[in-house]
Amino acid sequence: MKRHWLVLGVFLLASETSLAGVRIKDITSTYGLRDYQLVGYGLVVGLQGTGDTLRNSPFTEQSLSSMLSRMGVNLNNGPNTPGGPPQMNLMRTRNLAAVMVTASMPPFAAWGTTLDVTVSSLGDASSLMGGTLILTPLTGVDGAVYAIAQGPLAVSGFAVSGQNETLTHGVATVGRIANGATIEKEPPRPSSGDGTLALELHNPDFATSVQITDAINHFTKRRYHAAAAVERDNRTVALRLPPGVHATRFLAEIGDLHVSPSTPAKVVINERSGTVVIGADVQISPVAVTHGGLTLRVTESPQVSQPAPFSNGQTVVTSQTAVTASEPAGQVATLAGPNLKTLVKGLNQIGLKPTDIISILQAIKNAGAMQAEIVVQ
Repeated sequence: MKRHWLVLGVFLLASETSLAGVRIKDITSTYGLRDYQLVGYGLVVGLQGTGDTLRNSPFTEQSLSSMLSRMGVNLNNGPNTPGGPPQMNLMRTRNLAAVMVTASMPPFAAWGTTLDVTVSSLGDASSLMGGTLILTPLTGVDGAVYAIAQGPLAVSGFAVSGQNETLTHGVATVGRIANGATIEKEPPRPSSGDGTLALELHNPDFATSVQITDAINHFTKRRYHAAAAVERDNRTVALRLPPGVHATRFLAEIGDLHVSPSTPAKVVINERSGTVVIGADVQISPVAVTHGGLTLRVTESPQVSQPAPFSNGQTVVTSQTAVTASEPAGQVATLAGPNLKTLVKGLNQIGLKPTDIISILQAIKNAGAMQAEIVVQ
């Protein structure tokens, strides 16, 4: 039974979990199965005067002109100059915005499947609230169009401005369209012609890779009378499909097998938020620690000096300065952490603030008494 402890300001015991029940499919992913990123450029219309300023966003004006030209709307107001740009009306609308549209297409996505898309402003639009995305093709890294997106935006943030004050909440220039894209072309399907597969560990570790291999081979020897897994390295476990078994069924069977993953001894510190996370295998050799600080307080007290009656003196304001210094008594505490519970108990007994705990842990590491890696975020 291993335990995870979480430190947030003070050290608190999180819920005890047994790592013996971790499924293989929760800590690995099948090699070659990945999401495909899609991107597109489009226009959002229907904004209430919060769109791009066409003079400041020329790409928005060019996109509007191209879109209207394809729809048969002629914006030319006179003969064109040979070799020069077309003579166009000066458009002043602020009801549209140029946006980038992004989506993530999962593997094995079929034709007609819908995706959620994220719409982000490119120009100087102040808000996309109430807008509608016009038909936008979404392309992959190979330049092929895999999906088309269109629909009304859902924006969680807002921006309201007056003459002397502006109120904003969240990000009003980013919106989302649920099921806003439809797949027109299926992504490439990974294939293994030789009948081999591979599992990739989310957290690479040699011991975990060996445990996964042993668990799979123990299962396949009983069911298929042959070993099916070989550990390649700390990240990958190679699989060979048993004869007559489809990859989907085989991955479903081994995905429910349980292992006890090995975690490295790490201490993760976030100095900005004061968060400290200590891994279960962190150990500290016996050390003596004292921590304290000197506090200086300077107080300025203004006083009025009043001259005696019928004198030629002047009333002046003088300042009285008082300086006090205090330093708490230094208490030396002994820390030794053969296990995480003992270490946390010792740190709690000292009664320190998060910033003090961070300083002490870093000092213990510098002293060579901590057998763990410190990761500072």
